[in-house]
Amino acid sequence: MAWCEECDTLVEDEDLGEEGECPTCGTVLAEQERLPIPWYFKLMLLATVIYLGWRIYQLVHWAIHHF
Repeated sequence: MAWCEECDTLVEDEDLGEEGECPTCGTVLAEQERLPIPWYFKLMLLATVIYLGWRIYQLVHWAIHHF
């Protein structure tokens, strides 16, 4: 999706004109590059998966010994 500064609206990709212009005001919208996912976000996801895996292990271990 592209953002039109003139209209202050999001424009769907299929609504863009042939040249990539806004259907409402005709402003040409430049394609924006997607930035790579930051390393610290990947690290946070990894830490979350490890933590939740450990908590599930603890739950299973507790359930086996108490039931």
